[in-house]
Amino acid sequence: MPPTTSGDSSHTVVLPNEEALHRLVQDIAIVLEPGDLITLSGDLGAGKTTFARALIRHLAGDPTVEVPSPTFTLVQTYDLPHFTLVHADLYRVAGSSELAELGFDDLPSGAVILLEWPDRAAGFLPPDRLDITITLAPQLGPEHRNLLVTGYGTFAPRTERLAAARDFLDRSDFGEARRERIAGDASTRSYERLTLGERRVILMNSPRRPDGPPVRNGRPYSAIAHLAEDVKPFVALAKGLRERGLSAPVIHAADLEEGFLILEDLGSDGVTEGNPPAPIGHRYQTAVDVLIALHKLPLPDTLPVEPPIEHPIPDYDLDALLIEVELLLDWYLPYHGVPLAAGERETYLALWRQALQPVLEVEPTWVLRDFHSPNLLWLPDRAGIARLGLLDFQDALMGPAAYDLASLLQDARIDVPEEIEIELLGRYARARRAADPAFDVAGFVQVYSTLAAQRASKILGIFARLDQRDGKPQYLRHLPRVWNYLQRSLAHESLAALEAWYQVNVPHTE
Repeated sequence: MPPTTSGDSSHTVVLPNEEALHRLVQDIAIVLEPGDLITLSGDLGAGKTTFARALIRHLAGDPTVEVPSPTFTLVQTYDLPHFTLVHADLYRVAGSSELAELGFDDLPSGAVILLEWPDRAAGFLPPDRLDITITLAPQLGPEHRNLLVTGYGTFAPRTERLAAARDFLDRSDFGEARRERIAGDASTRSYERLTLGERRVILMNSPRRPDGPPVRNGRPYSAIAHLAEDVKPFVALAKGLRERGLSAPVIHAADLEEGFLILEDLGSDGVTEGNPPAPIGHRYQTAVDVLIALHKLPLPDTLPVEPPIEHPIPDYDLDALLIEVELLLDWYLPYHGVPLAAGERETYLALWRQALQPVLEVEPTWVLRDFHSPNLLWLPDRAGIARLGLLDFQDALMGPAAYDLASLLQDARIDVPEEIEIELLGRYARARRAADPAFDVAGFVQVYSTLAAQRASKILGIFARLDQRDGKPQYLRHLPRVWNYLQRSLAHESLAALEAWYQVNVPHTE
C-alpha cells in the first residue's frame, strides 16, 4: 500500500513495454536533486525493483551496472556521477522502529534515497517526496504496468512540471529522444539536450516566473526590474536577432503558456579557454563586433511573438536601475554583517540618481542584459558576426548601448584583464566613431563606467542572495573579482562621490 499522506500532485502513466519504462526513468532522472526521496509502492511482483534497477543504471550512465534486489541486504549504496544513491527495501522490516537499527540515521549527506515498501516507515517519511505506485494491468497485456506518480510537498510542482514536459515532448517530434540534463544558470530555468538519431536540439524548460513579495509601491522586484515572466520575450528576441543576421537559436517547437521551447543546439564551444578560464582574443573581438553591428541599427521597441501576440520591450528606466543597486544594501552588506547607518540608504540612492542621469539621456537600443561568456557560443562554421551564438536574452530592455559592453568586458565569472578591457572598449568606440563622426567617445566612456559600477553593485548583491536565500554558496567565489571590477569602474572621475561613499560604507572583498 502507498503512504497515506495525501498527495499534492498526481498523474498516471501507462507503461506498455520496456521502452516506455526507460522514457519514464529519463523523465524522473531529469528532475532529481541531491537529498531527494523516491518511494516505490506496489504489490509483490509489480515491478518496483525493475524500476529501481532501470533508474540506477540510467543515473550511472552504464546499462551493465549490477543492481541486486536489496530484499535481504536491505540497503545498497551507489556512488553515481552526480550524487550518492541509497536503494533500500523495507519488505522484511516489521515497522518503523527498526529503521534506526538499519543505519537510516547515518545515511550519506545529500544522498538520493530510493525506498521500496515505504508503508513500513509510516510516520517517518518526510513531507517532501516523490511516490511511485506500480500496479499490474493484465487486462492490457502481461508487460503492462500502471504507475501513479505523486509529488508531495515541495515535490508537487516538480511532478507537475515532469508531466507537462512529457506531454510537450510527445506533441513534438522529440517524444522518443534521449534526454540529458545540462548546466543551467542561476534562475528557475533548466535545459536539456535531446538526441534522436543524428538530430540534437535543446529543451528549454522555463516555468512562468511567480511574483515575489511586494517591495515598493505594491510591486515585486521582478516587475520593477522588468524581468521576463514567461518565454514570449525570448521567442520575440530570438526572431528579431536572427532577422538582423545574428545567431540566436532557431525555435523548432514552442508551448508559450507552459513555458517549453525546443531550440536549435548551438553546441558548447564557448569564448573562453583554460583553467581558470580566460578570454579567447579573437572570439571576444567578434563579440564586440556583434554589439557594434547591433548598435548601428535602428531597432524597434516592439517585436512580434506569433499572431496576434506582440512583445513590447520595456525601458531600462531609473526605477529598474535603482532597484538593482539596492541589492548591494539588502544582501551584500548583511552578508558581511554590516548594518547601514540611518539615512545612508537615501544618500546612496541620491548619489546613484545623480550618476545615472547621463545614462538615461542616451539614445536607447536593445540591451540583451546577460551578454557575457556563459551565454556566448562559438560557431566556427559560420561567417563574420554570425560565428557568435547568443543565449539568455529574454530579459532584454530598451536602454544604453554601453550596458552589454560592460557585461562582456567585466564578466562576473571570469577574469578579463584591464588591458583587454581597455583594448576592446577602444575597438568599440573607434568603430562607432567611424560610422558616426558625432559619436561622443568621452560621454560613452562615462556611461560605460557608470553602468559597469551599477552592474557590479547589483551582482555583489545577487551572489550574496544566492548564498543566503537560495543555498547556492558556489557563487561567493566570484565576489572578489566583481569587487575588483567595481573599483575599476568607480575610478572614473564622474563617480568620485559614489566612490567615496563605497569606501566608507561597503566592506572590501579580497
